Amino acid sequence: MSEYFDLHTQGIGYLNRVREVRPQNGTPFWACDIAALHGSADNVNTTRFDCRVSGAKAIDLVQQYQDAVKQDRKVLIGFRLGDLYVDTFTYAKGERAGETGVSLKSRLLYIGFIKIDGVTVYSAETASDDGEETESQHSDSRSETASESEAATPESSESSPDCMPTEVALSKDDPDFQERKKALKEAGYRFDGQDKVWRLSAATAAV
Repeated sequence: MSEYFDLHTQGIGYLNRVREVRPQNGTPFWACDIAALHGSADNVNTTRFDCRVSGAKAIDLVQQYQDAVKQDRKVLIGFRLGDLYVDTFTYAKGERAGETGVSLKSRLLYIGFIKIDGVTVYSAETASDDGEETESQHSDSRSETASESEAATPESSESSPDCMPTEVALSKDDPDFQERKKALKEAGYRFDGQDKVWRLSAATAAV
């Protein structure tokens, strides 16, 4: 049995751009954006994650509340992400058409709660009390490859060093190791041989 080392990101944020992705040569999957909140409550910052939704329960929840997202209601979720990596893309339109951008890709493994316009409509703790297995939201997540991703063409949300993690772990066993390594370098990351992580260079972070 293979051994796994998990690296998770968790927090709260607003659910956006819920959609079903149908690749030409692949299996359809559900995806979404999460505008994660961080910083002081008096001056909140957001970081955008482009996520593939993994696990039957997480998919069910995203599908269930996609209409609220389409209606531009404030859908706030407690989330847990896995397999974070940096991806590059080319802007298809707008002022930056033709330029290369950077996107934070991840997988949405678990949803702890959902609030719509401030009202709680789902809680994993309540669901657990009713007999549901909350951890099953991501029980099948390792059966999927993190390399499957949608070609991103953002229209308004733009990536910048301010919304990029300072450290990224990248395994040589990753099937897309070379591509992700190249993307990290282009984004301004440098490999720290002592800690075995990629760090965002001070010069890039200061831009």
